[in-house]
Amino acid sequence: MSSSRTLAVFAVFVVLVALHFTLRPLLDWRAGVDFLVIGMLLVAVRVRPGAAAVIGLLLGLATDAMFPEAFGAGALAMTLVAFGASRLKAAFFADDLMLNAVFIFVGKAAFDLIYLLAEGRFGGMGLVAQIFVWTPLAALVTAIVGLAVIAVVRPALEQRQHR
Repeated sequence: MSSSRTLAVFAVFVVLVALHFTLRPLLDWRAGVDFLVIGMLLVAVRVRPGAAAVIGLLLGLATDAMFPEAFGAGALAMTLVAFGASRLKAAFFADDLMLNAVFIFVGKAAFDLIYLLAEGRFGGMGLVAQIFVWTPLAALVTAIVGLAVIAVVRPALEQRQHR
């Protein structure tokens, strides 16, 4: 990846992290947009699996610091999803926008599922409702916003070939 593309990806990542900690709390939706998952997936598909796992771990620790009762659940979930996304990048992260939306949807759903199971806060019908109602809604909203982000930043992230 060229240095200008690296800088563009880093800038988009920083903006998404800032939006996660500033805009997301203001929206206060039950099925809210997860800007960290979008940013993590954008970076994870552009780096090697080990680097993606480290980035996921650091992002997960940042989110876990806000919720000490579930410390480690976010780090575990982000690490696994980032590593998996980096491993699957060749198969799924193409130039097709709809495929990218599906990729973000699955990434967010996987993150929520791992997080909910590792956290252990919900049980019984609460867990079932969270997994089958709120997780798909949050993944859908995140995929729509991720699709918009990719559509906006796509020109900056495209690989230019010079002849």
